[in-house]
Amino acid sequence: MKRRKVEIIVSVLFNIILLYLIYTVLKTHMTSIIALSLAACVPLVDTLYHLIKDKKLDMFSSFIFLGIVLSIVAAWIGGDERFILLRESYVTGIMGLVFLFSLLAPKPMIYYFAMRFTSKKSVITKRWEEEVSFRHFIRIMAAVWGIGLIIEALVKVVIVYEFPISKALVISPIVQYIIIAILIYWNIHFVKQRKQKA
Repeated sequence: MKRRKVEIIVSVLFNIILLYLIYTVLKTHMTSIIALSLAACVPLVDTLYHLIKDKKLDMFSSFIFLGIVLSIVAAWIGGDERFILLRESYVTGIMGLVFLFSLLAPKPMIYYFAMRFTSKKSVITKRWEEEVSFRHFIRIMAAVWGIGLIIEALVKVVIVYEFPISKALVISPIVQYIIIAILIYWNIHFVKQRKQKA
């Protein structure tokens, strides 16, 4: 557990501090847009490291990958630094909407994420088909994550457009980690609460 906490702290510091330093150094030698695009490779390196180490790509790493693709697209179509800085917010905002709209479908999107990253696929399938309370449980999770991701995206938009770029580079990831941490904590607590009632 202690080792896991250290890894999380190192990852956070790597993504925030190194991203800021690269942008600060490069912007004195090139345009801010190019500097920011190159600095955006920092989370990609971190994601690739964990992909090789863990031999799997989790949902949050997928967000970062999509964010990198969007940042490259943003650089090609133009726009200022703030537009590029919001690359991950495009992904989290869209995913939040997808989670919410998927509540109208027979199975919410988070059900498929659960199926993708579990070894107990048959158990989840059976419980979904037989237990009304389990279906309700999954839908609540989808709703909370959908709302949480949209809130995270909107907060980052405010930060990026209200603060100087150099400060937004530091504040934005911190806010992102805090909101995601809150969602994960709620998720763990919600699952434990359900197990206790079962």
